[in-house]
Amino acid sequence: MVPSVAVVGATGAVGEIMRQVLSERKFPLRSIKFLASERSAGKSIEFQGKTYPVEPLRAEAFAGVDVVLSSTPALVSREFSPLAARAGAVVVDNSSAWRMDPDVPLVVPEVNADALRNIPKGIVANPNCSTIQMVVALKPLHDLARIKRVVVSTYQASSGKGAKGLFELEAQVAALGRGEPVPAAKAHAAQLAGNVLPHDWKAGEDGYSEEEWKMIRETRKIMGDDSILVSPTTVRVPVRVGHAESINLEFHMPISVEQARAALARAPGVVLRDDSRGEVPLPLDAEGCDEVFVGRIRRDPTVPNGLNLWVVADNLRKGAATNAVQIAEVLVQRGWLPRR
Repeated sequence: MVPSVAVVGATGAVGEIMRQVLSERKFPLRSIKFLASERSAGKSIEFQGKTYPVEPLRAEAFAGVDVVLSSTPALVSREFSPLAARAGAVVVDNSSAWRMDPDVPLVVPEVNADALRNIPKGIVANPNCSTIQMVVALKPLHDLARIKRVVVSTYQASSGKGAKGLFELEAQVAALGRGEPVPAAKAHAAQLAGNVLPHDWKAGEDGYSEEEWKMIRETRKIMGDDSILVSPTTVRVPVRVGHAESINLEFHMPISVEQARAALARAPGVVLRDDSRGEVPLPLDAEGCDEVFVGRIRRDPTVPNGLNLWVVADNLRKGAATNAVQIAEVLVQRGWLPRR
């Protein structure tokens, strides 16, 4: 089946990357349309050599659409994703609205693609960016020695706040370079240039941010193991694109550095850049790439079965747009889209 596709939130930062990824990966298309808010409706979008009008996001826009790739705020998704599903589409939703719904699969194709066999509500949730790259690295190791506990500290790029975050960081860096007062922070919780922010997300329960709770809950759901303990600290850093994560793992069974390297080297979606060969993953190197880069694999001598990892990925691509397109690819390739 060659699907008809709609990209919702097409003029946003992730929507723009979705268009790039669809083209780069030669996603099969019978037709495509681009939807956005009334504010963006009427603009034009170039896609594969053709010009398309941006259509307003309305229920009737989903008629005849097979796959919806959606990147909107959660409030918008709660209204429109069910409407698209009722019109017969499978919605791959990039917001936080549906991730913990028990009837909505939360999918990273390298980890749990089989969850796409059953989509009761017609909606598939795309996980949080920081969770996606982590579980891609964890899956081959979990299969090998079963993970008991994860302690993760993130170093998350400004673009996690969207275009407004990038513009703000760039303006602050420029002001510092000119020796001028730094513009007041609006997108971020405080000045990001020359700084790091451990409080750049909404507060959640027990002193943890919402971002940290996402990593806890989403990891367990994607990995299919509620016994995995996850202790996260998320931090915003003055980097444009590319999230990095320092991950400490404790396993139920023995696992050596050599075994971990071998498992990661053959894992789908992983590029091993381990410092045993003088290489380390860097956000600048990951920008524009769809893979998850893993390195600095070390034994943790403080626990019987422990390892440390350094994991980097492009948060706009694998952390959002690419993962969504990969989900759609699985649905098409395995014939799991509903027949009209």
